[in-house]
Amino acid sequence: MIKIALIVAMDAERGIGRNNDLMWNLPMDMQFFKSTTQGHIVVMGRKNFDSIPEKYRPLPQRLNCILSRSIDFNAPDCHVFQNLIECVNQFKDDSRTLFIIGGGEIYRLAMKELSIDEMFITKIDGVFGADTFFPEFDESVWKIETLITQNKDEKHSHGFTIYRYFRG
Repeated sequence: MIKIALIVAMDAERGIGRNNDLMWNLPMDMQFFKSTTQGHIVVMGRKNFDSIPEKYRPLPQRLNCILSRSIDFNAPDCHVFQNLIECVNQFKDDSRTLFIIGGGEIYRLAMKELSIDEMFITKIDGVFGADTFFPEFDESVWKIETLITQNKDEKHSHGFTIYRYFRG
């Protein structure tokens, strides 16, 4: 059975984006995202896919899956699915991890419809005026491990901590 993980960065109010764009520049967090998801399957909504700069689409060295309600949507070198369950079923016997990478509606669907095995959550110091948010969840059912703490510096506009949530 495929392992299902979720990876997200959010501000102190659970904000994950504004106007379909990232609100911060955190190179170490981007490197963590890249190294954690490379070689695996990434699942994103169409709006999230559209927000990725064209030169980085599809995300390299990952199998890119896009969820779109439109039956006419097509993206070169990507798999397109109408719903999350159809996507997960396509890869149910895959040895790679299936990473839910957003946006907000896809995170809500995943947490409602799937059994998430692991979550990587970057909590950024600050509030950024987001219009899209990560859903609330019961942290008491998860074990939590701190992976990386980064203070604000010349390369990072804000400090942040990356946590791994897992079932144990």
